[in-house]
Amino acid sequence: MGFWSKLFGSSSNDDKEHETMTKVNLAVIFYSMGGTNYQLARWAEEGGKEAGAEVKVLKVQELAPDSVIQGNEVWKATVEATKDVPIATSDDIEWADAIIFSVPTRFGNMPSQMKQFLDIQGGLWAQGKTVNKVVSAMTSAQNPHGGQEATILSLYTAMMHWGAIIVPPGYTDQVIFGAGGNPYGTSVSVDQNGKMVEDVQAAVKHQAKRTVTVAEWVKKANQ
Repeated sequence: MGFWSKLFGSSSNDDKEHETMTKVNLAVIFYSMGGTNYQLARWAEEGGKEAGAEVKVLKVQELAPDSVIQGNEVWKATVEATKDVPIATSDDIEWADAIIFSVPTRFGNMPSQMKQFLDIQGGLWAQGKTVNKVVSAMTSAQNPHGGQEATILSLYTAMMHWGAIIVPPGYTDQVIFGAGGNPYGTSVSVDQNGKMVEDVQAAVKHQAKRTVTVAEWVKKANQ
């Protein structure tokens, strides 16, 4: 076995392990104004399904006035493209063994739409129903130092209060380096034309698979 195989593990062994592990419920919850985080969510869905999980892709409730959305062609197009995606609820959080959040950065923080969704989960938190949820997060911004890590950390801070188990990608696979090397969670820069600068598809799918794998361990241990 070579150095990289020892460091990152064998994918064939991972496949065999998934066959014997307990099926995980994965909720991929996103907010997207320009479509980037919707695409990240769909790649996470693919990775989760490849890892054997039951996956729901869900959006959080839009809070911006419709008049503002209608005045922005990109925003309006994203709303139209995601119109059939279900809105995330507390029931989805309770259902999920694992959750992957995908949000753009807003001044180094999560968007208000995602913050409100987290804020209204106090009932679940009070009942202990957020404890040991396995969580991970992804983000985007218009430049490489536009607050990506801070945005992910803002989500992870809330997850600490939930008693969740945070699963960052770290440097657990070579694809992390190809996507820009963010160990907190996959992040991508978006140019002025709304196009992703880095190629992050493989990193997103790896992050999803890693999240599902850890959730399998936790779920099996609790059975």
